[in-house]
Amino acid sequence: MSKYTHHHAAVFLLTFLSYAFFHATRKTFSNVKSTISDEWSPSYHNNTVNYTKPDQIWNTRHLFNSRKDAEPYLGILDAVFMISYAVGLYISGMIGDRLNMRLVLSFGMCSSAITVFVFGVVFEWIHFYNKYVYVIVWILNGLLQSTGWPTVVAIMGNWFGRYSRGLVLGLWSACASVGNIIGAFLVSGVLDYGYDYAFLLTSSVLFAGGVINFFGLVSTPNEIGLSLPDEDTVVHPKEYSVVVNEGEPREAINISHVVPNSEQLSDEEYSSNHLFNDRETVDEDEMEISPEAPLLSSPKPLPVSPQTGDRPTAIGFCSALCLPGVALYALAYACLKLVNYSFFFWLPYYLHNKYGWKETVADDISIWYDVGGIIGGTLFGYVSDRFQHRSVIVIPMLLLGIPALFTYNSDLSQTLTMNGILMAVVGFFIGGVANLVSAAISADLGKQGPVQGNSEALATVTGIVDGTGSVGAAIGQILVPVIQDGLGWKSVFYLFMLMTLLTALCILPLFIREVKDLCKQSRMKAKLSRFKGLSVSHERAGGSENEDTDQLFN
Repeated sequence: MSKYTHHHAAVFLLTFLSYAFFHATRKTFSNVKSTISDEWSPSYHNNTVNYTKPDQIWNTRHLFNSRKDAEPYLGILDAVFMISYAVGLYISGMIGDRLNMRLVLSFGMCSSAITVFVFGVVFEWIHFYNKYVYVIVWILNGLLQSTGWPTVVAIMGNWFGRYSRGLVLGLWSACASVGNIIGAFLVSGVLDYGYDYAFLLTSSVLFAGGVINFFGLVSTPNEIGLSLPDEDTVVHPKEYSVVVNEGEPREAINISHVVPNSEQLSDEEYSSNHLFNDRETVDEDEMEISPEAPLLSSPKPLPVSPQTGDRPTAIGFCSALCLPGVALYALAYACLKLVNYSFFFWLPYYLHNKYGWKETVADDISIWYDVGGIIGGTLFGYVSDRFQHRSVIVIPMLLLGIPALFTYNSDLSQTLTMNGILMAVVGFFIGGVANLVSAAISADLGKQGPVQGNSEALATVTGIVDGTGSVGAAIGQILVPVIQDGLGWKSVFYLFMLMTLLTALCILPLFIREVKDLCKQSRMKAKLSRFKGLSVSHERAGGSENEDTDQLFN
């Protein structure tokens, strides 16, 4: 059987479009902010008349005195959405590991579509306008939307293994950017008819996607009798368990002893792996044990849920948080997602207000940020697959993203063409790294040594990383309008540069560790090459001696 089947293609496509539709509905609100500000503020007949009568006819939508007064409220809606979304991610990750992920995803898509429909369409059609009700509905939408990311990443992690995960998930993580593009095109096509039609169109697409997933999505290969991805076929998922924080109350995490399959590795990689694992070959001074590495206990059966038979028990929140690298990447993603989602929520509004471009034009030009993110995420994933390390790629790209942000904030971005080009460069470094962290790296963390072979951990780990990132994004949605109102847009971009630098600093310990690991691998390969050379020389010398002996006796 070939490595990938049509089932893999179907899962890739369905999960890709599912989260793209989620993002299309989110993009709707950010793309109609200017229109909503006008709709929710009074429109006077001329500059000399400050109040129109009868009030109940002319000012039924009078939620704010002016368009400027509406900006903080729009930021509050973004913030409450991200806060509820973050809380929901922590919960949805654990729910996804315990229930059927197909059902969780389908429910989230359909219920979120209904919520968006009520917020943007029903309230407008019945002429109901209330600040507090809008906030409550948008909080509910954030909770429901949080069911999407942990489940789709977990499903992809179940179908695609680590040897191609960087490239496959790097390409697949473009789903968010593609969703932004789809949302921008859908909104710009119907916005002239009213913002309610924009919400109507995107919510209908999301609901239809949920129905399709309910009938067509397969969560794991085991459901249809296919084998697990490469890292799960070479180990027995019940072989070992791991104890986190020895000395404290013991909490068992599922583990499998990782032994690479020689049939999947080249001769050089297989021999190099023996050098790393054969204690008689490697000098003791070459060996180092990380103080953060989990400690293996004696072999014992993996805990199995009585309700699911051979299905392993899902790990807890604290156990997932204690996995190596999860906390550092979660904090890093909090800083990075603040920047990435600020572009997501405020970029069209920024272009419309700073340069005076028409809102539909601003929506179209903002697509280039997502285009850059698609290219960056795919390329970074491929390169990191070749290195078999992620942080050594992430750190340099983040550092290059800082001058890209500075340049985009300069006077060079005055024209449409230059703005689009510089925006794509920013998206390449910032959005590309964000795609890699949220997808491929989250899947790596949820499938690494201590939980390798356990499919009931990935959604929880993904929820922790993306949930912490969403907390940072929520803080950003409060800071952006406040800083912009008091200090201007330049100060907002200085905030973005600072948060990008903090992202790199959070990952720096992992970067140093991976650089040391690459250096160690280089030394081991050099030893392997010398060992092979000595073996060949010895064989040749032995062959010559045998020929001389044969000639002597003959």
